This record gives sequence, C-alpha cells and structure tokens, in this order.
Amino acid sequence: MHLMDHPNVISLKHRFFSTTSADELFLNLVMEYVPESMYRVSKFYSNTNQSMPLIYVKLYMHQIFRGLAYIHTVPGGCHKDLKPQNILVDPLTHQVKICDFGSAKVLVKGEANISHICSLFYRAPELMFGATEYTTSIDIWSAGCVLAELLLGQLNARNKSAAVECYTRIEVCLEGYSNEAGA
Repeated sequence: MHLMDHPNVISLKHRFFSTTSADELFLNLVMEYVPESMYRVSKFYSNTNQSMPLIYVKLYMHQIFRGLAYIHTVPGGCHKDLKPQNILVDPLTHQVKICDFGSAKVLVKGEANISHICSLFYRAPELMFGATEYTTSIDIWSAGCVLAELLLGQLNARNKSAAVECYTRIEVCLEGYSNEAGA
C-alpha cells in the first residue's frame, strides 16, 4: 500500500504501531482525507430525485478506471471489493480515489482464492458461481455495477432482496447441475 502512488488511489500518509493495556499490538494507518464517498454523492442525487449529471458520471468513471488500471499494473493486483462506499470523492475538485484495500490481494495464476469476496451487489458472475481461480476482471465487473448505479440513479443496495434472490437462484441451479452431473 505504501508503494502505491496514483492520483486516483488513496495514499498512505503514515503508519505506526500501538499497544493496549492487554498488550495487543495494532497497526494504525493514516490515510489522506477525502470528504465524501461515491455512495453518499449518489444517495444525495437519489434523495433529491435528480439524476447525476452525465458529465460527472463520465468524469468519475474515467478516474475509477484509471485507478483500477494502476492497481492492475501490479502483476495480479486486485482490489476485490470495489463499490461506492470504497470510492471517495472530493466534492470541490471532483477528484475520485479508490480506497479500502482490506480485501485486496495479488492474484497468482493457478492459485486458489476464496470466492465469497466482494460485496454481493458488485460480485462478478464467476464469483457467484463459486470460482476460486479468477482474474482482475472481477474489479471491472464491479466498476460496471457502479457505472450502472450512477447512470440509473439507483443504488443496488436498495434492491437487496432482488440481489439475494438472484444469488439464491444461482445456488439452486448449481445444486441441480451438480446433482445431474453426479447421477
């Protein structure tokens, strides 16, 4: 993280360790400050029954894809949890920064990974189907979901029941498929 240096990726300003009275050791990260999240900006437009101006959608998505392209220059570098809550926006300059690298990983070809990553509403189909070998394309799928939200003015999280139902149907289909294959 401290090696990342891109205008569309949050920067690490400082890091230090601290302890508690129970002798627990904590790593503390001090990041640059960006006042808003894409989630809150989108919610503002949605709550005021307005569409986000197309120029902002284009500007924000351009920066998101630039940030992802930079992250993906690290061989196998993958964010794995891109969503509006993990995209910060400066409302004065409209600069966008990708943040929250808690799920990020360097993907190694041929090495298994967990499939239950990425927030449900932004999860790529291959992850829904339980794939343990995937590529950085899962970040591109998530970015496409963010784009759809910005264009449609609807946050996926508001339609949680539909997403859960879709996920459940996929699981049922997979169970039926594996039962047929084993018969």
